[in-house]
Amino acid sequence: MALEWVVLGYAAGAEAIMLLFLTLPGLDRLRRGLVAVVRSALKPLLSVVPFCLFLIADIYWKYEMRPSCEQEACTPAEHLRHHKSIIKSQRNALLIASALLLYWLLFSVTGLVGRIDQLNQRLEKLKRSE
Repeated sequence: MALEWVVLGYAAGAEAIMLLFLTLPGLDRLRRGLVAVVRSALKPLLSVVPFCLFLIADIYWKYEMRPSCEQEACTPAEHLRHHKSIIKSQRNALLIASALLLYWLLFSVTGLVGRIDQLNQRLEKLKRSE
C-alpha cells in the first residue's frame, strides 16, 4: 500500500516544481513554453483529485477499523504500533491536502499567467497602433 503514497508524493512534487518555475521572476523568455507545458500537464494531473478522495476514504476506513488501545491491557508494543498508525495517518492526510492545494494553485497560477500574457500582447498592440 505504500506505492500509492509514493505516486502521490511524486505528483505533489511535480506540481510544486511546475508552480515554482511559473512564479520565478526572470524567466520571461521561457514562460510561454512553461505555460504550454503546464497546461498540457494539468489534464493528466487532474487524476490526483479522485485519487486523493480514494486515499481519504482509505484513511477513514483504517481509522474506523483500527483496534483502539486506550485500555490498560495494551502491551507497550501494541501501544507503540497504535501511535505509529495514528502518526502515519496524519502524515498521509497532510500529503493529500498538500497535493490538492498544489493542484489548485497550479491551475490558478497558470490561468493568471496566461491572462497576463494576453494583456501584455494587447498592450503591445495598442502601443504599436498609436
